[in-house]
Formats: sequence, C-alpha cells, structure tokens
Amino acid sequence: MKKLVCLASLVAMLVACNTDGAGRLTKSGLDPKNFESQVDGKPTALYTLTNAAGMEVCITNYGGRVVSIMVPDRDGKLQDVVLGFDSIADYVGVEGNNFGALIGRYGNRIDQGKFTLDGQQYQLPQNNYGHSLHGGPAGFFAQMWDARLIGNQHLELTHESPDGFAGYPGTLKVTVNYELTDDNALVIKYAATTDKPTIVNLTNHSYFNLNGDPSRDMLDLEVMIAADSITPIDSTFMTHGTMMAVEGTPFDFRQAKAVGRDINADDEQLRNGKGYDHNFVLNTGGDLSKVSASIYSPTTGIMMEVYTTEPGLQFYVGNFLDGTVKGKRGVAYPLRSAICMETQHYPNSPNQPEYPSTVLRPGDTYHSQCIYKFSVR
Repeated sequence: MKKLVCLASLVAMLVACNTDGAGRLTKSGLDPKNFESQVDGKPTALYTLTNAAGMEVCITNYGGRVVSIMVPDRDGKLQDVVLGFDSIADYVGVEGNNFGALIGRYGNRIDQGKFTLDGQQYQLPQNNYGHSLHGGPAGFFAQMWDARLIGNQHLELTHESPDGFAGYPGTLKVTVNYELTDDNALVIKYAATTDKPTIVNLTNHSYFNLNGDPSRDMLDLEVMIAADSITPIDSTFMTHGTMMAVEGTPFDFRQAKAVGRDINADDEQLRNGKGYDHNFVLNTGGDLSKVSASIYSPTTGIMMEVYTTEPGLQFYVGNFLDGTVKGKRGVAYPLRSAICMETQHYPNSPNQPEYPSTVLRPGDTYHSQCIYKFSVR
C-alpha cells in the first residue's frame, strides 16, 4: 500500500491545478482539493485541460491517470466518459488498480516474468497467473510523475525509472505529453531513453463508457477494430507467438457491431479471456491518418475513434469488474461497465522474436502516439 499523507499546506504549491477559480469543482464534479495530497513523499495534484469547444480532461500526476473526460453528447450535454475516482485517497485505497493510468515499463503480460536480452536473463515481478502484468505491482501506474502544465491544453509528465527497478535493466527516462486539441481529440505522446539495453511498451489504461452511465454495462456500445487477426491466449491470458484469424469468429470487429452481440458465444478464446481481453493485430501499420478502432454509443451519440502508431491494441471489456469497486460519486462499477483500448506492442514480445521488437538501446529514443478523438452523430 502506498504511503499517503494529506497536506493542506500544499494548496499554495498546487495552484497549477488550473481549476478555473479557487474552490470550484471541475465540469466533471471533481474537487481539486481531494487531489492535494502526497504519495511517496511527493505532492499530488489534479490538472485540468480545456479547449475552445468546452471539452475537459482531468489528469493527476499519481500514475499519470486520466481521471475524467467530459465531452458533449448529441444534445450538447457534457458526459463523463471514463471511469475513475474522486480523490487520491480512493486511487491509493484500491490497491493495484490501473484506472486511467500510464502503464509501463511493459504494458500487458510477459510469460512468467522472464525475458532474455543480449544473452542475459531477467526476472520481473510475477503478479498475474504467474506472469508479469503491466510492469508488476509497482508499475508506472503506481509511481509519481513530475508535471508541467503548458497552457490550458497541454500537460507534460516526466518520470525516471532507475536501473534494476522491478527487475528491468537500464535507467529509463520517460516523457508523456497529454494534449487536448480544439477538435476534441486527446493526443498522448510517449518518449523514452535508456542508458542500457532494455524493453519498453507504454500505453494508457483508461476505462471508457460512452453512455455516460457507468452504473450499468456497456454491451450496447458498437465497436470497430481494424484487425484481421488476434494473438490468441491460453487460460492464463498468455500468448505464445501464434496468430488467429478473426473471420468467422466472435472476434471479427472489422465492421462495427455491439460488444454484447457475440460475447457469450461458445468459443474457447472467450472462455480463456472471460470475455474479450485480447491483443488485436492492427491493419493500420502505424499510420495516424487511419482509424484503428472506434466506439459508438447509440444512447448518447458519442463516437470515439482511436489512432495509433502502435502495431497492436488490447481490447478489454471490464470482465473483472464486479460491483465491489465504487468510483466517482460512489457509483459501483459492475461487470463489463467499460471498455479499454490500449494501443501497444504485442504481449510477451520479448520472448517472441516473430513479434515486432520492444527492445530499446542507448542512443535510440522510444516513440509512441495514441489519439482518442471524440465526435457525435
């Protein structure tokens, strides 16, 4: 459990929260004072981005988490389309949660937490069916990030992960930029350098529900994923280098369909994943001009399109949410009440030479970009 100390004296230091006035709530109803605290000896805060269209994104430097995203529905009413919590205490209190967080050093799973690089084997923390998931229990989602607010629409976060932390080689210096554009897109740009050969796979783990009502499931949401295949998983959610065509299976989202249409089909991969929790091999080839995936809510008319430079997308539909976790405004998050679309390299890539490489070497810079663009129809 993280050490968290509330510090009222930090208020003056946290003016950069940009709350549009002292004591005011954000458009999503968050009280910035509830994010004025301290984790691991560092001050936490809530940072608010707004654009000319009235869209609002709130982010905390604890785990680089997207706390809320307010976008207009077809009637012009603002809806909060991501799951999250009302305070730093709530985020810390739900141990191991990754709601809205930056994920690293390695997003997704590595088989038994082991990989070999340049002839040397490394052992990572094992925190998921014997595998290492999302960098282990102290991954980037649980770390403090240094924040710099650049105007009303740009937040820069930086973090230095020391050599050997969580078993990873090399001191990794990471910069993540959140930029809110005037056409209602949240652009996430990742960059990283290392002083020793290492592996890197960064992503964001926001839980989206475009219905604006996280108290119920989102199986009516219509999803498109531009992928002809997935990397299939075993009963421990691990993939081993094979590909499976989506044609003729419940995993064919090349044409938009409701999430719930095939989710209960008699299918081995759905049983292994307890629903959809799979890496899709994107057809877009890292081209940011092409839509890699989309979500549409018939209820609100809100559409979210995903663009990425990454080769894969982890599609997860909240199969492990069970109503025990209460989020913003005390709402319990039930089974399948949100969708995650994590743009990334494939799971277990360090152990699968046939997959695109996740190796980063000194002198090179890791770059990745993801765009979540919102509109209505």
